[in-house]
Amino acid sequence: MAALPIQLDRARKTPLASQIYQSIREGIENGRLAPGARLPSWRDLAAQLGVSRGTVRVAYERLIVEQFVVGLGPAGTRVAERQFQSSTPDSSPEAIPLPDLFYEFGSAPLAFQMGVPSQDAFPFKLWSRILTGQTRRAALAPVTYPDPRGDPELRKEVAAYLGLARGIRCSPSQVLITGGFSGALGLAIHGLALGRTAAWIEDPGFPLTRTALRLAGMSVTAVPVDAEGLDVAAGVRTAADARLAIVTPGQQAPLGMTMSLPRRLALLAWARRCGAWIIEDDYLSELQLNGRAAPALASLDHGGRVIHIGSFSKTISPALRLGFMVVPPELSARFAELAACLTPAPAAAVQRAVAEFLRDGHYLRHLRRMKQLYADRREILLDCLRESELASPKVQAAAGLAVVITLPTSVSDVNIASQAIQFGLAPAPLSPWYMQPSGKRGLLLCVTNLSERRLPADCRRLFDLVR
Repeated sequence: MAALPIQLDRARKTPLASQIYQSIREGIENGRLAPGARLPSWRDLAAQLGVSRGTVRVAYERLIVEQFVVGLGPAGTRVAERQFQSSTPDSSPEAIPLPDLFYEFGSAPLAFQMGVPSQDAFPFKLWSRILTGQTRRAALAPVTYPDPRGDPELRKEVAAYLGLARGIRCSPSQVLITGGFSGALGLAIHGLALGRTAAWIEDPGFPLTRTALRLAGMSVTAVPVDAEGLDVAAGVRTAADARLAIVTPGQQAPLGMTMSLPRRLALLAWARRCGAWIIEDDYLSELQLNGRAAPALASLDHGGRVIHIGSFSKTISPALRLGFMVVPPELSARFAELAACLTPAPAAAVQRAVAEFLRDGHYLRHLRRMKQLYADRREILLDCLRESELASPKVQAAAGLAVVITLPTSVSDVNIASQAIQFGLAPAPLSPWYMQPSGKRGLLLCVTNLSERRLPADCRRLFDLVR
């Protein structure tokens, strides 16, 4: 409903109804009240302004006659669809944050699009029933402030799941429910109170993480990865004064390798020796397509230097904006205070639905089905790429939920990805994941939302764009 900042001057000779009319008309003409905006009812606006309902009715009727607003009966009174010249026209296009990662928000995922789970294999009927039931219970529950750390039942289920699937021994008091990975990262940056110190990130690594650290005022150092994951020795040589490292040890984003045990132990030893912190981004959890996923880095941490972050974006839906983090016991009170003051957990109904999904075993069964489905789709994609002449050594299969196609440095992967959108394809360019200008060029093809029927044509179209 539109907000109407109407100021009435009862000392003026102008009738109050005319003042109300003029204020609303000016709001429409200068664009403050957008077409379709719903105006308050006569009763509500009269109570707000301290005038009679008849006074408001006179103003509204005049606006209706002059076609500034439309009376729609039970649907209320709304601003008419008219073209007015705004006093402050805005001709600039809407900016999309991180356009190399997100091409459009709120739309159905396209073929090869990264970061979105399967749309055709998720148990929507089951999930809808659970979510509807929990929404009803939340509506009937006493109106009070929920726990800012997250719903106790969900924190309990997350702790149990992490112990079973990721080897992390933690109590629910160490778990905080967050607004996705981004919410957890922001909470960690505040909670660790690192100020403007230096941080290591993987190169290549998730661009959003790099941007978040820079926005927080931290100095970001790109540390290369190889077949064993983050090169800890290279990090020490490049930025020995770093006080934070953010890693994806389970499946490196975006290349997919698992950090070796010697590298994990070296990273933990560095953190203990230097009093540094490690943020483990476990973005795919146990969704490992080749065999069983390695235990989380946090399962090896006996010095309390690892903050473990996960989310349900890749396994249930990114639209939930639901993540979680596990902090060392000695930091539980500080992070709980920060959550209460800055970033309380998301809506309780969604949390309780996810808790039920976990508690009743649906989540683990869903993950087992998705692992097999994604592995099958990856093999089908690789076969199609080979038939389309995008063959080895240009194709790398082991990359989490994606296939990586490397391109010559003379080719712009960003331009190819942009052109592919026009054909209903959304491969992600690889080069924006690198900090170093000498980074590789390539395309990331996610396997989660592929149509086996259309895939051969999609691969041929992609090959035409690359060629």
